[in-house]
This record gives sequence, C-alpha cells and structure tokens, in this order.
Amino acid sequence: MTAERYILVVAHTGREDSLEAAVAVCRQLVSAGAIPVLSLDERQEMIAVAPDLESTLVLGGTIDVGELELVIVLGGDGTILRAAEMIRDCTAPLLGVNLGHVGFLAESERKDLTTTVERALARDYLVEERMTLWVRAKVNSEVVYESWALNEVTVEKASPEKMLEVVIEVDGRPLSSFGCDGVVMSTPTGSTAYSFSAGGPIVWPSLDALLLVPLNAHALFSRPLVVGPDSTLAVEVLSRTHTTGVMWCDGRRTFDLPSGARVVVRRSSTPVRLARLNPGPFTDRLVGKFNLPIHGWRGPRTNKGAAE
Repeated sequence: MTAERYILVVAHTGREDSLEAAVAVCRQLVSAGAIPVLSLDERQEMIAVAPDLESTLVLGGTIDVGELELVIVLGGDGTILRAAEMIRDCTAPLLGVNLGHVGFLAESERKDLTTTVERALARDYLVEERMTLWVRAKVNSEVVYESWALNEVTVEKASPEKMLEVVIEVDGRPLSSFGCDGVVMSTPTGSTAYSFSAGGPIVWPSLDALLLVPLNAHALFSRPLVVGPDSTLAVEVLSRTHTTGVMWCDGRRTFDLPSGARVVVRRSSTPVRLARLNPGPFTDRLVGKFNLPIHGWRGPRTNKGAAE
C-alpha cells in the first residue's frame, strides 16, 4: 500500500493572485494523488472559491507537522518566513514560488508554477539547510522571552523621536556602547534582508557566521561585524536610556524591552531546510534578484598559463 503524501500549501490568500495560485497548486496535487494540507483560515478562504477542494486537510487538525513531506509556499519572503514559523521543528523542506517582488528565498516564479509542482511531486529537488538564530531576552537575570529567527533578530527603539542607548557584546566581552536606532543580528540568509538595507555585508549562505549591524549609531566605531558561528552576540539596553526598546524576530514575533533588558543571540541547533530546484552559484542569484549590471564581462581567461 502506497503511503499518503501530505504537502502543505501556504499562500497569502488575502491577495487574489496568491489565492488563484493556491487553488491551481492544490488541484494539481489532488490530480497527482497527493493530499494538500492548509491552515484552517486559508482552507476556508479557498473552499469558498473552489468547493471541489473539500478534500484538503487542515494542519494541526487531522494532520500534524511531522507528517508533512514538503511545504509549497506561494508569495514573497514574508510568506516563506511565516511558513517556516508554522512548521518549526519539522524536517519538511520549504519550496518557495515568488509572487512578490524580490523573493530572495524563493526557487521559482509564477510563470513556472506548474513545472515547479511537477518537480515537487517527482521529488526532483535538493535540500539545503540554512542556519537559524536562537534568542533569549532577560530582565534582572530572569528569562522573560525565548524565540528563534531565520533572517534576523533586531533590537530597536520603541519611540521614533528618541535614541536607544545600548552596549554590544561578543563572546561575553563588551565591545562598544552608543546611542542608535537599533541593532540587527543576522544569519547569512538574512544578510540580503534587513541587514543589507542597514548597510551590512552580503554573506554567502554556504558560510556559517553571525552578523551584527548597528542602525544609525552615534559612534565612531559602529561598523558591521561578522563573527564565527559558535560566537554569542548580546545587546543590553542601558539603564541610562530614556526610552524603551522592542525586539523583533524575522519582523514577525515581537517583545517589549524595558530599560536594563539584555538580549542574547547565538546559533540555533535547528536549521530551516529549503528545497532547491536550481542549485547554481549564489553569485547568479544575486545578479538575478537585484538585476545587477554585468554587461561587458568576458569571463576568466583560460589560455594556458594565464591567471583566472
């Protein structure tokens, strides 16, 4: 007897194009004998426009995350981050189809949707693990919040008109204190997200590292830092600050930070797994996603004795 194949479909069903794509994917999965799984809210929205998909199942209802084979995500990077949150601690990989703008984490575009689902059904993909962050917030030595992030953890000022006074720490040693708008602590995956917008370096995802990028710091020493994967980063909201802070994990999960709070970030033991259809060089992905100008490039010289 053939085992059932449960494939979670995650979409931004509040958008018409995303809802249409989700309906098309679910119908293609059903036709191939696989069973689409949806969140309760997304299933209700889909059934309202496609009653023929009544056979879809609800995640957390009859199907647990541990039973999923794959997650097909329809949307931009924000939708992929939401899907990663939905299946945290599950080994099913995420396969992103970009319906947004840049869609850096996505593997294919809307025009390739049918082919993408065909390859998913044929298990014609590679799985790449991306490191994630573990984060803990403490107040007066008491742990008040724990979470994780695929892209970044940020400590930001809560009041737009006031600076946040912080001290940053690496491996248990203080490095510098300054007033700022905030601090971004990122993975290589997140180096093309908020960290990139804040002036941080792009780090190839094949490299395990942690990034720390100050946001508009009033200090002579406020350069982005790249440290090893076994390092620990920390940000303390100084008691002399005149405003409170707020911590964000992937821009989705948030926690208010009072004066004196301490945020500690290190590598998580649980990675996120991405399904890759086109495992080409990361350089090509950068060029494609950011539409970088490469006209005039002639390639490395290959004649004998010439340098590459």
